[in-house]
Amino acid sequence: MDWTVAPGVDFYRYATGTWLRENPLPADKSRWGAFDELLQRNFELIRQLLEEASAHAADPDPTPVRQVGALFASAMDTARRERLRFDPIRADLARVEGVASRDELFTVLASFHREGIGGGFEGYVHPDKRASDTYAFYVDQGGLTLPDREYYLDPRFEGVRAAYRAHLDRSFRSLGDPPDRARQATETIVAIETELARSSRTRTELRDQERNYHRIPVAELAARHRSLPWALYLEARELPGPPHVIVGQPEFLDALDRLVAGRPLEEWKEYLRWNLVRSSAPFLHEEAEMGSFDFFQRTLRGQDRPEPRWKRAALVVDAVLGEALGQLYVERAFPPEARARMKLLVDDLCAVFRDRLRSLDWMSETTRQRALAKFARFSPKIGHPETFRDYASVRVVSDDYLGNVRRARAFEVHRQAVRVGGPVDRTEWGMTPPTVNAYFSPELNEIVFPAGILQPPFFDVSMDDAVNYGGIGAVIGHEITHGYDDQGRKFDETGNLNDWWTETDAAEFAGRARKVVEEYGRFEGLAGLAVNGELTLGENLADLGGLSVALEALERRLSAEPARRREIDGLTAEQRFFVAWAQVWRQNCSEAESRRRLLTDPHSPGRFRATGAAENLKAFYDAFDVREGAPMWRSPAERVSVW
Repeated sequence: MDWTVAPGVDFYRYATGTWLRENPLPADKSRWGAFDELLQRNFELIRQLLEEASAHAADPDPTPVRQVGALFASAMDTARRERLRFDPIRADLARVEGVASRDELFTVLASFHREGIGGGFEGYVHPDKRASDTYAFYVDQGGLTLPDREYYLDPRFEGVRAAYRAHLDRSFRSLGDPPDRARQATETIVAIETELARSSRTRTELRDQERNYHRIPVAELAARHRSLPWALYLEARELPGPPHVIVGQPEFLDALDRLVAGRPLEEWKEYLRWNLVRSSAPFLHEEAEMGSFDFFQRTLRGQDRPEPRWKRAALVVDAVLGEALGQLYVERAFPPEARARMKLLVDDLCAVFRDRLRSLDWMSETTRQRALAKFARFSPKIGHPETFRDYASVRVVSDDYLGNVRRARAFEVHRQAVRVGGPVDRTEWGMTPPTVNAYFSPELNEIVFPAGILQPPFFDVSMDDAVNYGGIGAVIGHEITHGYDDQGRKFDETGNLNDWWTETDAAEFAGRARKVVEEYGRFEGLAGLAVNGELTLGENLADLGGLSVALEALERRLSAEPARRREIDGLTAEQRFFVAWAQVWRQNCSEAESRRRLLTDPHSPGRFRATGAAENLKAFYDAFDVREGAPMWRSPAERVSVW
């Protein structure tokens, strides 16, 4: 905290100012904050686990320890990677060069998609949003290398586009292309991706669940797109004969169909070749790996130097063998008492939210009963899965880093593909146990809190209640509120996308949400670049609801156990609550990363998360005696209340 700053003048500086001053952005980070500090601490433990596991890399049985150990060992064997250079992708490069038809092009694309190599569009398995007990195959817009369509189209990013061309040219020359071919390939990639960008929806448009759901029979899709051999692609993706797919943005696929028909096959081969090289570079020799870092991290995100090799390797292990690593992590870092205390917090927050639904003055009884029916089926997951995923069938060896990664990705893609049309597994987790994050699933109507985030400063089993409720408590409330934010509210009690609101209640909600859009749209993240209130609406609504619900849960807990209400360091329980919330969002960020996030991230910048929700709560003004005329003051008429 910076005690020299009055809370009514700049609450973010008051709560986090000393940390902001004494924790400048590290050279190997593009953002540094509470989430990153916790992730770093988690990965120091993970480093120990992986170094111990690497001693078992040659064990005969594919146990979790052996699998993660062998993958980590292959990542750390830099001498072998230097000797191999581009050899691990030579066969794939030759396969691309040999493509002689559009059918072959899409067969290769499907095989790339199976191993986590991008291009063209996104295809993935997910519960059907209108039949949430069944898995479906989704096809969404994609195929871009730069972070967002605006990077191709907005004049402000002309410098980034020039740097991208230079990176493409260097990458192709490093691969062995003569200068003329490298230049031509570069222009081809940029031209194709720019056309894909023009046909892509904005981030704000992608938030609309209903507009981005189109269940289309495969036969109809094939008839609509004569240049996209869907039946061939789906068969190669191990999805033969699904009756339909869920298309997010039909106009994007229409544009892709026209592009495939209108551009020579040789250009699409260059595009496939680039996606192969781009996806593989971080797992190859140092020149390729550092070339990738120089553009994707240094140029796009403002990160001056790479993280240590062990950390980069550990992040890959978590990404592709996450539950095997998570099993080891949970044994060391998440005792049963932490889960029990967390369950108590969740129960407290749920009780408050349920009571809010019962008493909300702007909601009709018809909608209220449906809202309560939905909440009655709401469930939490805490810490880790009851049964960890079995990766024993994945071939992991200590001398094939890229091959290990691709085989692990193929294992997961296959695991998902064979479930299409089958029942949804409600025990499954969408995050690995070490993850420093949480989520709400509208289709499963559940909140999920991995063990990784259930650590200080978010949660400490021995910590003061006010700090726990202001930290992880408000995060719990945030995830609960997502079930009733501007998009989560569109899902009913069964997890289906289904409008269950009366017209009057929907209009009332929309009016309140519009005030939140306008409020956050006034926050300036960088000079001349404001927060996108539409893009961040769901997260801002969740912050507002989560903070309010967590505060009421704290007050109930303190009323039930009055001995817990005390001053600490001269701060009341309510003051500690708001300070803990603000400190969760402390962060320093590079300008490039700030700009990227303002354009692409559905979350507001940390300083506005710390203060935006608090400024809408009367309890904040009471706690710190913030009065009219203070910079932090917002008049009661301007304050927003939704949940």
